[in-house]
Amino acid sequence: MMPTSNDVKKRIRSPRNSASEADEARCVHRRKPRFLALIVMMVAIIGLAPMNSALALMSLPSDNGVEWEFHDAAPPNLDTGSIRRASGTPMQGFGNIFVQVSTSPEPRLNGEMMRGFGLEFDGDNTFETNQSVNLGDVLITREIYFDEEANTARFFDTFTNIADESVTVDVSFGGSVGYGTGDNHGAIQATSSGDLEVDGDDAWLLVATPDEENHPVGVVLGSPEPFAGALQGTGNQQRNPFETPLATTGHEANFFGFLHQLEIEPGETKSLARFVVTGEAGEEGAGQTVASMEQLAEQPDFTNLTTEELCTIGNWDLAQLPQFDEAACPELTRLDVPQAPAEADMYTTAEYDVTNKTIAELQRDLAAGVTTSEEITRAYLDRIAAYDGGPLGFHAFIHVAEDALEQARAADQARSNGEEGALLGIPIAIKDIIDTKDMPTTGGSRALDGWEPEADAYQVEQLREAGAVIIGKTNTSEFANSGSFSESGWMQTWNALYPSKTSFGSSGGSAVSVATSMAPAALGSQTGVSLYAPTVGSSLTTFRGTDGMASVRGVMPLTWGQDYVGPIARTVTDLAYLLNVTAGTDELDMLTADADSYKPDDWTEYLDRNALEGKRIGYIPSSFESSYADDGTGEATIEHFADLEAGGATMIEMSEPPSAGDRPSLNMNGEGWARYIELHEDFPYENGEQVRSSPDVLLYNQRDYEERARMTEEEVEQWMEYRARYKEVIAEWMDEYDVDVVVYPGFISDVYNNDSAASQLTADRATGVLTSNVGLPTVVVPVGVNPHGYSISMQLVGRAWDDGDVLGMGYALEQQTQAQLLTEFAPPLEQRPIDEPGEQPRFTDVGGHWAADYIDSLVELGLISGYPDGTFRPNASISRAEAARIIARELGLEAGESTFADVAAGHWAAGDIGAVESAGILTGYPDGTFKPDGRLSRQEMAVILVRAYELSGDSSDSFSDVSEDSWSYPYIAALTSNNITSGYLDGTFRPQRDITRAEFSVMVARVIE
Repeated sequence: MMPTSNDVKKRIRSPRNSASEADEARCVHRRKPRFLALIVMMVAIIGLAPMNSALALMSLPSDNGVEWEFHDAAPPNLDTGSIRRASGTPMQGFGNIFVQVSTSPEPRLNGEMMRGFGLEFDGDNTFETNQSVNLGDVLITREIYFDEEANTARFFDTFTNIADESVTVDVSFGGSVGYGTGDNHGAIQATSSGDLEVDGDDAWLLVATPDEENHPVGVVLGSPEPFAGALQGTGNQQRNPFETPLATTGHEANFFGFLHQLEIEPGETKSLARFVVTGEAGEEGAGQTVASMEQLAEQPDFTNLTTEELCTIGNWDLAQLPQFDEAACPELTRLDVPQAPAEADMYTTAEYDVTNKTIAELQRDLAAGVTTSEEITRAYLDRIAAYDGGPLGFHAFIHVAEDALEQARAADQARSNGEEGALLGIPIAIKDIIDTKDMPTTGGSRALDGWEPEADAYQVEQLREAGAVIIGKTNTSEFANSGSFSESGWMQTWNALYPSKTSFGSSGGSAVSVATSMAPAALGSQTGVSLYAPTVGSSLTTFRGTDGMASVRGVMPLTWGQDYVGPIARTVTDLAYLLNVTAGTDELDMLTADADSYKPDDWTEYLDRNALEGKRIGYIPSSFESSYADDGTGEATIEHFADLEAGGATMIEMSEPPSAGDRPSLNMNGEGWARYIELHEDFPYENGEQVRSSPDVLLYNQRDYEERARMTEEEVEQWMEYRARYKEVIAEWMDEYDVDVVVYPGFISDVYNNDSAASQLTADRATGVLTSNVGLPTVVVPVGVNPHGYSISMQLVGRAWDDGDVLGMGYALEQQTQAQLLTEFAPPLEQRPIDEPGEQPRFTDVGGHWAADYIDSLVELGLISGYPDGTFRPNASISRAEAARIIARELGLEAGESTFADVAAGHWAAGDIGAVESAGILTGYPDGTFKPDGRLSRQEMAVILVRAYELSGDSSDSFSDVSEDSWSYPYIAALTSNNITSGYLDGTFRPQRDITRAEFSVMVARVIE
């Protein structure tokens, strides 16, 4: 029998960093440091938009049979509003917006793809924004209206200037409509001006591929010239559309970016409206699509847009629209858009800067007494808090260790007692498919929400024994399924170097955590490409050893016998430090039986800058040739053969490698899950098929439940023999050419955006590299950039058990190239050292806070508490479940039984939710849910307090954003008349904004008083 979701889940409370402090703060000073705004974090809550009830991004059918998949705020929470794919069309990652503002100072992700709108589907036809994205004091929202009968999606994007000066906003709307130059190439078939080039004369264009079974795609851009708001140009949506023009031929002609520019006054909103249309397949469908676009160009469908919203549109000549009175528009229109989450604090309390530090550098400074492990760990934690969460965060971490600082202090104590070690006191991040005994291991899936193993995986055990600080769990594609993206049930990770691009998978969180200096090193895993792809995309180093060189005990499987867990770091030297600890025989993992016989006693002994001297390095010319990209990446990698030759190597051209015959068709995944589940007495599923068929798995990863037996002993032997034979075949091939290693490129194309579905639009990885399919030692080293500036790497692949030699050659190559790229998007944080200790506040982050007294009063009453790390997190939002518990306790309500579908009897606040439900204080949603982990808004708080304490009164004070006909007006008025709140200094109440823990404390304390 399949367990239910509620049987499985062990919910973890962890409010996220939220909106700004209340305006009651007249003078806020941070006299005491915040150690970390996000020490215990669950990725579903950190910096991401509220979840809707969908289990994955929304898929909507149109009448022509096309299934449109939209990136909304549902898992994997990419939340760009773009079309991931539309079945039967060449659209991939289309409808995204890149935004560039003229604000000074320039915002960190200026000119990048916008995301984090909190897009929720209304169940009918509209995706609505729940939070704005703030880019340099320009609040950006998206609304998508889907007309299934017209086979059309309308994108309505607003831009509100909240700065004191006017701002220029450049917006590029578009994405990919195909790839390559063959049957998948999306070419312009028609434009409204009659030619095949898109410019300001055009109101629309039609794109189609040579494949007649594909549906054509149309884009309606707005009114053409001479209208002043007409299209201003086109760009390459995959490669900085504001600087790179749209190509007219070749692979890059698929990447459409449509540019508009807005001039926005202070306090003003302007917007853009575009339409995407799909037609029936074939020539007749193309004609129908053109007719639909012509009609939209003459009479755009602005269904559901208010007069105020219409007044803001900048790319349509409203004067030409029937039934629209332009005189009804004010001189300056400002829409009431949702607030943006407060930006993270961009400072650190650590006096030591860890940015771009290697393990070797950290250990040098630790040994010299320059810093401490606690200081180092604090610095990494603060960088996680600054750069990982929020709409424009990298989203590399699913969890951060609650006891990270405690681990660091233990390492410092061990060092003071005379202990030594290359990893002593060094923070290491761990991929979320690898067991940790003190943090959940979810495999990146909501099907394992809250699952926490009782023991560490073998490699984590070894790291702890070496004194490493296990700083957190990193994001992964769900169950390591994808090498193209790192998209889990919690989030999707963004590239560290190119923050609109994919991080690749499935170890993207691990690679990005290192590349952004949120950790100095990490463990990842590889079944196909999942160590090397994220590493190449981040310009880092990694090592995948011979099958069995490192244990996979305690690691969720993809293909048992081929899965491999290995390190990701900044340098090959750091890899050696990690391998000294993690590689070797694990008596409880049969795959590692021979490891100690071949493992170097000290991997650092192989780090010889002359290791390439006299070596013969093979290469296969076709491995450097892309079948569809024409950007010169393969050729650029070949140019770096000169680095190998400069180290003393000789390059040898080779034929295609031989195969080892047909690969056995066996249940390697099921066998891996069986071995993993055997390690755990309380695992919530009986087998891997149950896990993968759970309704909580991402919809495009789900499979129907099928009872499949695990592998027999004979099948296990067959699988092991196949891989052993393959190693022998490759060794004989290498012997034939007398080569020491074979070199492969990392990628053979540019790196592409993060919002498509097709692997071809992540990067071309079809190099034929032998590493995973054979199980051979491979080191990956960055060697430079391609013609477009993207990181390129080399992979050196050796014979089985030549691991030390392969690592040494990678080190020698690294000394020649010194080519690691550093991100510009996670710079060093401002340092605000800890003050001298005086009177200690109750919480480390409350001393001097404007709400400290109110917080203390509720703590003394036993109504509210802090977190295990000694923080209160006053500026984090409060969940509906937490609010229910506090109110129930203060009123002395008896625990009740909840009737809400999403509040299980075992939920930590079930009794309190039942109590406030019975009392009529806190109600649920029309769909019968309570959303206990949802965030509480300020207007909801007003309702709760008025109902709970029977407050009444009608204040003469009014707020500019609360109209008298608003449903929440009487509740807010009652609060103000009772002096519970006075709103914000700008005369607003911000009813839809999340209430913070500090604001909540103030209001409750004032009511009690």
